[in-house]
Amino acid sequence: MTVKQLDPGYLNGWVDGLLLNQTIIGPVERDGHFVFEPINKVSDMRLDYDVTALPPKKFLLPPKEVLMTFNNGAHYQSVFESDPFVLFGVHPYDVKAIAQMDRVFTEKQEDQHYLARRAKCSIVALDVLTISPNNFSGCMDAAVTQEGWDILLSKVGNVYLAEARTDKGQALMRYLAPTPAATPEQLKERERLWEKNKQDQQKHKLKCAPQDLPDLLNRNYEHPIWQERADQCFSCGACNIVCPTCYCFDVQDDVDWSLNCGTRCRSWDGCLLRDFATVAGGHNFRKRSAERFRHRFYRKAKYMPEKMGELTCVGCGRCVSACVPKISNPVEVYNTLWGD
Repeated sequence: MTVKQLDPGYLNGWVDGLLLNQTIIGPVERDGHFVFEPINKVSDMRLDYDVTALPPKKFLLPPKEVLMTFNNGAHYQSVFESDPFVLFGVHPYDVKAIAQMDRVFTEKQEDQHYLARRAKCSIVALDVLTISPNNFSGCMDAAVTQEGWDILLSKVGNVYLAEARTDKGQALMRYLAPTPAATPEQLKERERLWEKNKQDQQKHKLKCAPQDLPDLLNRNYEHPIWQERADQCFSCGACNIVCPTCYCFDVQDDVDWSLNCGTRCRSWDGCLLRDFATVAGGHNFRKRSAERFRHRFYRKAKYMPEKMGELTCVGCGRCVSACVPKISNPVEVYNTLWGD
């Protein structure tokens, strides 16, 4: 499909036009951190952001959501959100993470609540302009992605190149004033940008190839690093909460004091939390912190690759930044195993 070139004025006008018709969720700065939030005007957005505190998955799988209301134990009503929205300025590693979430929630028993939001969501991706200090997406084949987005923006010189590849993307581009197509030289420059980002987004360098990780973990289940690092772990679950590919949740019923009505809600959960693996009778399948710490790494680089065929760490680096004792860096752990 045709790639358009947009100068900043055209880009701003395009976003303003979109805002007249639907909600746009984009990166904004709050108290020294970047977050995805609904915007009121184009000047709210910071397309030069490095990484957001929480991934944009929170708008597809909210931290807490009502799944159902019920009354008198016999009448219930599923709750769905149906308003369309645009996730604007999503970095490639988060695009890849959302694509993985799409697969998870469509396999076997489809998750209708997630899929209802996903159907209403359009994604405008943005090649990274400012690399965060802990970004290692280049090591995880997630610094650049050619799928999972409806429109991709790439800044080349003083203009943005905009490419639409889906019907949703084409619909969004209709709000764009006539603008020239990208030149052959600009397209070559975009390819050079992609190659540069693959190299530059390796702030922590993995010593092995990512495809080596499943076998590496298979041979190191009893390695002492799990206990050594877990001895410093607070079991706070921060690494789970900020991760764009973690999708575990808990479901609870909140019954009104009258016992006549209530709501069923789900909320984010995480495998590093002490009670995550506790079942009826009080038995905990991962009572020791070392077991929980190890499970996180095995899920990302062994269990899920065996299930999906790809790693479920996209190298965003959020876990590295969020961890207080600084023990959760996946690259450090994998490099230690590789060296031993």
